[in-house]
Amino acid sequence: MMLARLEMDPGIRSYRDLHRFSIDSPDMFWRAIWEFCGVIGSPGERTLQHADRMPGAQWFPDASLNFAENLLRYRDDREALVFRSETGIESSLSYGQLYREVAGVASALLRMGIGPGDRVAAYLPNLPETIIAMLATTSIGAIWSSCSPDFGINGVVDRLGQIEPRVVFCAAAYTYNGKQHDCLAKIRQIQQRIGSIEKIVVTPYVAVDPDLSGLINAQLWADFQDTDASEIDFARLPFNHPVYILYSSGTTGVPKCITHGAGGTLLQHLKELMLHTDLKRDDRFMYFTTCGWMMWNWMVSGLATGAALILFEGSPFHPGPAALFDLVDEQKITVFGTGAKAISAWQKAGVKPRKTHTMTSLKTILSTGSPLAPESFEYVYSEIKNDLCLSSIAGGTDIVSCFAPGCPTLPVYRGEIQCLGLGMAVEICRDDGSYADINETGELCCRTPFPSMPVYFWGDADGSKYQSAYFEQYPGIWAHGDYAKITEHGGLVIFGRSDATLNPGGVRIGTAEIYRQVESLDEVVESICVGQDWDDDVRVVLFVRLRERLTLDDDLQTRIRKVVRDNATPRHVPARIIQVGDIPRTVSGKIVELAVRNVIHDRPVKNVDALANPEALDLYRQLPELSR
Repeated sequence: MMLARLEMDPGIRSYRDLHRFSIDSPDMFWRAIWEFCGVIGSPGERTLQHADRMPGAQWFPDASLNFAENLLRYRDDREALVFRSETGIESSLSYGQLYREVAGVASALLRMGIGPGDRVAAYLPNLPETIIAMLATTSIGAIWSSCSPDFGINGVVDRLGQIEPRVVFCAAAYTYNGKQHDCLAKIRQIQQRIGSIEKIVVTPYVAVDPDLSGLINAQLWADFQDTDASEIDFARLPFNHPVYILYSSGTTGVPKCITHGAGGTLLQHLKELMLHTDLKRDDRFMYFTTCGWMMWNWMVSGLATGAALILFEGSPFHPGPAALFDLVDEQKITVFGTGAKAISAWQKAGVKPRKTHTMTSLKTILSTGSPLAPESFEYVYSEIKNDLCLSSIAGGTDIVSCFAPGCPTLPVYRGEIQCLGLGMAVEICRDDGSYADINETGELCCRTPFPSMPVYFWGDADGSKYQSAYFEQYPGIWAHGDYAKITEHGGLVIFGRSDATLNPGGVRIGTAEIYRQVESLDEVVESICVGQDWDDDVRVVLFVRLRERLTLDDDLQTRIRKVVRDNATPRHVPARIIQVGDIPRTVSGKIVELAVRNVIHDRPVKNVDALANPEALDLYRQLPELSR
């Protein structure tokens, strides 16, 4: 078999050799991944057509498979899903039980006439029902899309309204940080504004006897599900048949509906979970995420490995800052993932799990969402656990996977992502399109096709939005929008989004370089940095949120400037430092430099409904410090 030939190849002796092979021989590599990961389905004779087209390459053009069938390959009594909420709600499902639950919902969808290509959406927390509904949807070839319940009404309509779902699954309510939030009032308005919705299915999570009046054709989950169904007739469809619709942040306009194919998503996730994360059947895997973040989709693919998924719903700091470490010990979690901001927040809160928890099971911590600061690497190894693999990973919604994942066989270097992903021809490009040298900063790009490129944007009939999003800057090369460098170790350092890159005196500066220094100070909880047009140039303006009851005085300003100057360069030093009470962020937790930059220049922010806390923008309007 091809995998055996690969293992015996004398030219492959290291990760770099394997990565080089995966780029030079993509057809052999990705067919080997299909075989090694045991993909259920028919791969067909051809692996890659039109390899010279970017976009336009076709992967496995003769293949047929079903996404859900691959995630439901195990049907035994081992745990598949374990659920815990901040309020103490607990449940679990075995793989056999999960299969039967999915069969009941799939049967109900089929009775409605839902079939391949129809859209089914969710407005749900991170519940077992969310995964069940997704698997049922994709088992029959329908397309899944989800928004977390902390999205506002306009944010949901901006997304789901474009794809016109026929069915929406929602929760009656959810809890966060000790407070219960009603969902039904919002779903009533959403249904009124999206005319395609034929059915609403409500799970009564944290709500007793929810009132469904005012909703059209709504049913409780138990009444909708076909409890007599016990088998699933999986619809095997072409490799590029859509499986997920995900959304861009929407902070610069209506969110783009990024449509991903079943085959490419499955292959990428299996490669990253089984090889780059070393996830196995005996593992217990948790990623702290909402259903509005692509890490939920990535996590759920862990079912294909047979591992147990640990789902948590609620605030990671409730009832205390060590809540998730309690869960690690309780559930003997082996692979734990979270956002870089959570790690920074634990550090700021003085959480030292090494002294308070055993964590004997924990072998891997995954971090993404924003660049992981070097100080956070030190914190993990000194205060959480010193014998684990800390894998900072980077990719995005656009590819529903990673350009730079972890690697259990490579060393971890402070401040670096360990490696470039297998099969991903990552390069750093200069402004003229030439490839940068090692340790030279530039645009993070990919020069050859890969299976998890979006199949299209929903509603983008001529492909112009797709072309503009990734290929306008460098024709024929995917430009991802991150400012980065490849290191001498073969790893990656990301300095922030390139559209938020500062440019004082014509020198490009990544915002992450400033955040790393400023947030190392104990007084600073978090910060956001933008460029302000000033005297025919750009000056750096830094906004800081401080610990409670602290005030930004001259001494603290001096220390902030000193730590930036000493550890970065004089060009990184902010011209203005301003204290603010809150920092605007998207519902997935990412800070929004572009929105703040627009506000301080009196420009409109096109889609404030994409923000979790849009009221925070008012703190940045007409500040006197910005006029001098």
